[in-house]
Order: sequence, then structure tokens, then C-alpha cells
Amino acid sequence: MKIRKAIFPVGGLGTRFLPATKALPKEMLPVVDKPLIQYAVEEAAAAGVEEFIFVTGRNKSAIEDHFDHSTELESALLVKGKDSALQTVQAMMKPPGSVSYVRQQEPAGLGHAVWCARNLIGSEPVAVLLADDLILGEPALKEMCEAWNGGNMVATMNVEAERTSSYGIVTPGEINGNLIEVTGLVEKPNPEDAPSTIAIVGRYIIQPSVFTTLSTQSKGAGGEIQLTDALSSEIGKTPFFGYQFSGTRFDCGSKLGFLQANLAYAFQRDDLKEPLQKWLRELI
Repeated sequence: MKIRKAIFPVGGLGTRFLPATKALPKEMLPVVDKPLIQYAVEEAAAAGVEEFIFVTGRNKSAIEDHFDHSTELESALLVKGKDSALQTVQAMMKPPGSVSYVRQQEPAGLGHAVWCARNLIGSEPVAVLLADDLILGEPALKEMCEAWNGGNMVATMNVEAERTSSYGIVTPGEINGNLIEVTGLVEKPNPEDAPSTIAIVGRYIIQPSVFTTLSTQSKGAGGEIQLTDALSSEIGKTPFFGYQFSGTRFDCGSKLGFLQANLAYAFQRDDLKEPLQKWLRELI
């Protein structure tokens, strides 16, 4: 079965980037010249996703505007003959009816945000992408979809043992290439309690049964409804795998990760690489 739908939880407050995120959604922070949420949407589209569901909150209208037509801007670009810029703006548009918005009325955690989209999913599996996790290289969700054969799946990567308290951590079973059987999950364990150093990154493929579990899910780590807790309760009921993606992940929910991502993506640009190298040599 093809993964046709994707959920983008974008209702978070972005407090780690205040004051920049007081009026601007953190998902609209640009890496070079493209906002984080656009990278996530493009990754989903590359994986074959056809329906894009945004779970928003207060002060998130900039996201809706970004993926909508801007008649004034497009007209101005057309009049000025800026064809390349016009194509860039128009390329972000999706077919009518393929983009939906659902309001998360309280910041109650990732699991709650995903659950808010339940009525738009129906009885098919769905992808979940967190824009904070920016992955440079091959589209991680595409790799997952190509390896997915039913059940639940999470993107995974190895982390230092002392950093397990910042991630959902997998208890691994059989490992076959990039696929890791998931026999257990724990959210943000202390290093001494972590079952492994295999961490979950913000890419998921989940079965519709997860929404049923989330509807009665109690609060977990951080006093929030955790998606990992709901996925953990599915173990043994449906196949569950982690997928070790090939790209490089940047935690753009942190200032350091955001700065690292900007440098890494700038070095991918032919128009920026050489002047950036020159500037860094002068700086050092």
C-alpha cells in the first residue's frame, strides 16, 4: 500500500528561539533561503505523498500563507520579468484540496497533535514528519516508504550514550541491513536506563490503530501525550521496525543545530560555497 497522506505537527510554541518566534512560527525559520516546513513538505512529496495535513496552533497563519497563492507578489514578479523568482513561488503550490489544516487547541504533546488529525486519515497508514528534524541527503521518508511492508515504522539513528535522555530510544531485536526490529520503546530515558543508543528521529509511518490508542493515552514524559508511548503499546500487535536512514540529521529545534544546518546547506549551493569558504578562512 502506498503512503498517500502525511501529517505535519506545527503547533509548537518554539520557545527556544524566542524572541524570533514570538510572531513567526519556528517552522518558518529559514535554512539558507527556504523555511524548515518547506523542506519537510518537499521530502514528503518526494516519497509520493499526495495529501498534506498541517496540525497548527495560534499564530501559525504564516504557514498557511506560505503554501497559498500570493497574488500581489506573483503579479509584481511577472511585471518585473523576474521569471525565476516567480517559478520558485509558484512551485510551492499544491493541487487544490491536497492541503488541509487542523487546529491543535492546546500544546499537549506530539501524540495529541497527531491525534488531532485523526478524522482526515481514515483507515489507511499515514506518515508523520517533524520539521525540526532536517535531514540532508536522500529523502529519509522515501527510503522508509521503499523499505516499509506494513506495520509501524520510525526513522532511527545512533546517538551518544549521554544523549539518550533527549530522545525516544529503541530496544532492538533482529537487525537486517537498515531495518531494525523494534521490541520496545522508551521516551527520554536516563543513560543508565537506556536499552540502546538507537534514537528515534522525527519521521514515522503509523497504522490507523495508533489513533485509537492515542484517544485513551495518558500523559507521559514531560506531562504530555507522547506518540512513542502509543507506538510502544502497539508492539506485538503489528510489525514494528526502525529504519536507519542514510542522510545527515540536524536538530533545528536547537540553536546550534539550526546554525549547523545553515552552514551545511549553504555548502551545497554552488553560488555560496566558494564565498563561504573564503569568509570562514578569513574568520579563522
